[in-house]
Amino acid sequence: MKGKSLAWIFSAALAGTGLSGMAQAQEQFVTIGTGGQTGVYYVAGQSICRFVNRNAEDLKCNAPASGGGVANVNGLRSGEFNFGIMQSDHQYKAMEGLEPFKSEGAMEDIRAVFSLQSEVFTVLARRDANIKSLDDLKGKRVNIGNPGSGQRDTLEEIMKEKDWDQSVFSLAAELKPAELASALGDNNIDAMTYFVGHPNGAIQEATTTVDAVLVPITGAEIDKLLSEKSYYTKAEIPGGMYKGNDQATQSIGGKAVLSTTSKVDDEVVYKLVKSVFENIERFQRLHPAFKDLKPEDMIKVGLSAPLHDGAVRYYKERGWM
Repeated sequence: MKGKSLAWIFSAALAGTGLSGMAQAQEQFVTIGTGGQTGVYYVAGQSICRFVNRNAEDLKCNAPASGGGVANVNGLRSGEFNFGIMQSDHQYKAMEGLEPFKSEGAMEDIRAVFSLQSEVFTVLARRDANIKSLDDLKGKRVNIGNPGSGQRDTLEEIMKEKDWDQSVFSLAAELKPAELASALGDNNIDAMTYFVGHPNGAIQEATTTVDAVLVPITGAEIDKLLSEKSYYTKAEIPGGMYKGNDQATQSIGGKAVLSTTSKVDDEVVYKLVKSVFENIERFQRLHPAFKDLKPEDMIKVGLSAPLHDGAVRYYKERGWM
């Protein structure tokens, strides 16, 4: 009898292990491509995963740092990422097969999930470098952005309008966002570029460690760029946001967008979207750049690719579509 009892317990334990294994097998894992750890993309990805991991049954999410928007498009294409945060212009360029994605061709399966914060192309320069406009960058040591980053791609579009190449700078650095503040403070560069939501930690750090000024992104070439590229809009960085910069600074901008592909299961997208929007007020408190996000805008503004069917399902359930 004792032997039979032990055998039964052992069999039950094995059965329990099997059930546990089945439960684990049903659990799905998704990865969101973000950006540098000092940027808003990284915070956004981590925040989305926070709500998914707490609220979405059988779905686990992680959001590692990445090279930025262009790298995230490539990560979606390769399958490295299930979701990726990018500028609205990168979503459009990927879908249409435009540079910097021309060699890979049109990405017809890219899909929008929702838009996030507004982003502004930002140039911050040491005050002693005497950079007051875009033209003053000529002959200076400028961080043009790491390959795969949004600032690099946007700066290259601006440079094309101005008929510049990298030789106009005395140094064209390719630093990552986490390296920018120290490089500016240590006088290794004269100016840094960043396409980012505000306020931003790297810019706050730089302006508190060195006397630095925001440079307006204006002029005839910028007006031409805005007229030709509908994914860019006029934007400004409010005055008083950063030390030593009391006046608003004019520039160009766009929206950050969470994107995926049509290959990602509808149910996965539905669960992710539901996890965020049913906690939207908490999400808004996780970064100052999120505080003005509104669901009615997030499901349409800045979306330059079709919405994923899983997202549409949730938005229709809420009566938003």
